[in-house]
Amino acid sequence: MRKIYNKIQNISGNVISVKASDVSYEELAEITTQRGKSLAQVIKMDDENVSLQVFTGSRGVSINDEVRFLGRPMEVTFSDNMLGRIFDGAGSPRDKGPLLTENLIPVAGPSVNPSKRIIPRRMIRTNIPMIDVFNSLVVSQKLPIFSVSGEPYNELLARIALQAEVDMIILGGIGLKYDEYMKFKNTLESGGALSRSIFFMNTASDPIVESLMVPDLSLAVAEKFALKGKDVLVLLTDMTNFADAMKEIAITMEQVPSNRGYPGDLYTQLAARYEKAVDFDDAGSITILAVTTMPGDDVTHPVPDNTGYITEGQFYLHNGYIDPFGSLSRLKQQVNSADQSRKDHRAIMDGMIQLYAQFMETEEKRAMGFRMSGWDQKLLKYGGMFRSQMMDLSVNIPLEEALDRGWEIMAKCFTPEETRMRTELIKEFWPKNTDQ
Repeated sequence: MRKIYNKIQNISGNVISVKASDVSYEELAEITTQRGKSLAQVIKMDDENVSLQVFTGSRGVSINDEVRFLGRPMEVTFSDNMLGRIFDGAGSPRDKGPLLTENLIPVAGPSVNPSKRIIPRRMIRTNIPMIDVFNSLVVSQKLPIFSVSGEPYNELLARIALQAEVDMIILGGIGLKYDEYMKFKNTLESGGALSRSIFFMNTASDPIVESLMVPDLSLAVAEKFALKGKDVLVLLTDMTNFADAMKEIAITMEQVPSNRGYPGDLYTQLAARYEKAVDFDDAGSITILAVTTMPGDDVTHPVPDNTGYITEGQFYLHNGYIDPFGSLSRLKQQVNSADQSRKDHRAIMDGMIQLYAQFMETEEKRAMGFRMSGWDQKLLKYGGMFRSQMMDLSVNIPLEEALDRGWEIMAKCFTPEETRMRTELIKEFWPKNTDQ
């Protein structure tokens, strides 16, 4: 029997408190006010003192309003009819389409049993050379994109959504500006990818409580599609906004703060989402790419710092490029071997980055006014070509073409001996009749 209470003990921010019995953590409740009805969720229990966060905010809620517990956790619909649809942070339609109520599934369940997982061994091709060649994205990987405000991280996510070789995309926006949301929608719609995508979008003008729900909604739906055999890529932006929403709720509830005011369970909350990444042994997979902005470009900030301990590397977006030195995909060795890719993949990956490191040193010497030698001039030419033809995020070419382009760039700047590539690879892949 659903219990109804007509006395709210306290209202603080978007959190209300009531005295109630026989309720469970994360149970939903319905609050009836003069403005209508709103959902709330149990976020803390201390004996019979129950705290709930109100999804639409506590504005208009009075202490005499009715609170009715529903006896179930947060649920979201799941069906093929969701493809091409846009929902808000509470799972309600945002695109003026019909309300979907079939196949309701619980949100924020446990991560997958390790016995059901297999070792990651498949590449997700994105046609972005700085990912495919140098830091390959692997099926079931969990990777953050570390960046700062002003970098084109949302544009990068949109590119990946358009080009990634997966069955479907689930895009979760957390605290987005409205024009960022519309840009995502228009980009995927014009690129023909909206039909294989599902959006869960929370904008900056929406209730902040919904920011906490977006990752859980996205991953709950992704898991169901993965169990149906789909390879699902979940794109989240921005997990720092997610953590800031947690921080605001914690402050409202007067919890003892941890590092820089964030709650002490920040690591646990982030890990609970990232650990949803999985490659099932008899079904599909979930791969997670999540933007994490770093205030002040500070990698020791609590959000990127905790994230780094959970994930399998990171993409570091810096000065409009995926930085080859700050980025690392720890699983790339699983997929860039000769039997998974092409036998020159690792050689190109290592050789070109070593030459680029020498170019960076030469560029620093030039900035300081040192005289440039013949070798320095070659490195400067190489660095410019590498940036424009490989690092530029607008470059859209398949992996094999990117590897061939790597050989062409080296051949235009160096002799075969200067690259220090293996002789057998030079004989097979070095371009013919290329002038330096």
